[in-house]
Amino acid sequence: MTKNLPRAPSLHKTSVPAGIVSALGLTQVIGYGTLYYSFSILAPGMATDLDLTLAEVFGVFSASLFIGGLSATYIGRQMDRIGAATIMTIGSALAALTLALCAWSPSIAIFAVAVILIEISSGMVQYQAAFAALVESDPLSASRSITYLTLIGGFASTIFWPISAALSVYLSWREIYLVFAGLNMFLCMPLHYWIMRVGKTASNADLAIRTRETIVGAIPPHARRRGMILVSFAFALLGFTLAAILAHMVPMLGSIGLGAAAVVIGSLFGPAQVLSRLINMVFGKNLSPPELAVLAAVLIVLGVLILLATGNWLPGAVAFAICLGLGSGINSIAQGSLPLYLFGSDGYGAITGKMAAARLAVGAGAPFVFAAAMENIGLDFALLANACLGVISIAAFVAVAASSRQPATPTG
Repeated sequence: MTKNLPRAPSLHKTSVPAGIVSALGLTQVIGYGTLYYSFSILAPGMATDLDLTLAEVFGVFSASLFIGGLSATYIGRQMDRIGAATIMTIGSALAALTLALCAWSPSIAIFAVAVILIEISSGMVQYQAAFAALVESDPLSASRSITYLTLIGGFASTIFWPISAALSVYLSWREIYLVFAGLNMFLCMPLHYWIMRVGKTASNADLAIRTRETIVGAIPPHARRRGMILVSFAFALLGFTLAAILAHMVPMLGSIGLGAAAVVIGSLFGPAQVLSRLINMVFGKNLSPPELAVLAAVLIVLGVLILLATGNWLPGAVAFAICLGLGSGINSIAQGSLPLYLFGSDGYGAITGKMAAARLAVGAGAPFVFAAAMENIGLDFALLANACLGVISIAAFVAVAASSRQPATPTG
């Protein structure tokens, strides 16, 4: 029977693994930038090259997100079994190979298969896996490490939206994907391998200590199933709301009359993500993960409503991008810290894998559904429907906050 016992503080207990966080931060910027954010910029070129409509290209993207989401549960179990950093190392190689396959694809069928494999590899290298790697590295500092990691990762869209747009002037989408494949193979994979080796060395050095270090969840055992369903539902709806906007953000802003300013406004999303994480790191210590999740959902919905109300008014579009970025930044922290807070560190990979599967499976249709909605019922109605889904997620997170008891505590 595990008892809570007072223990003397130690540097190991309170320190943040800075080297691991920094390395993961760089790989998250590249992983999200090359495997996710670049798609909306390169999609028009893909459509022209493959003789598809833009909606059909996003239909392939949505299908890939759905299948990638289904794989998240299996990936999460494997992270618990062989280690998150090992999965990330394999995932980087797979990401590089599938980007190259997509770049080569001579037919629509091979293109579709490649995009699906890209999204499966994404689940092996992006936040779900990175958070699990931090929990494995040190459960007691993991929540703080997640905040630092997302602080760095928030630059992904800021860096890769402009990079993708600039490269598309000189290179085809196929050539750009080959460049991105090189980044994953020759930069991300060695860093993930290094993290894997560091983790194995540390585990061998103090295995006896680490096996006693766990986090006890705030939800009692008898309520875990209900809590899992409610949290997964809330993140899934909010994920749909956010994915629908992000997949079309720059083209959407351009379509309402903002022209070249659309890229600049879209680029504010990344700094706003970073700003929200920095504010949370400095001033948000008294906010619990459930409260952070509620705040994230409120900010995202507020951003959508601002764009709906202001249209092509430049200050309104700027406020939209900033609110969306603030909400997305906090949401990323909540995705890592809320499961740890509610359910503890034991089986963290499997828990987050199940939640990611629900979030990604529901959000998979967002790019296609939102594109179809814009084409058939107009942007205003599409944004309004999106905001309504976000409001439901707010209510679900409030229910989660009400159902959790005292904050998670370490055991030993």
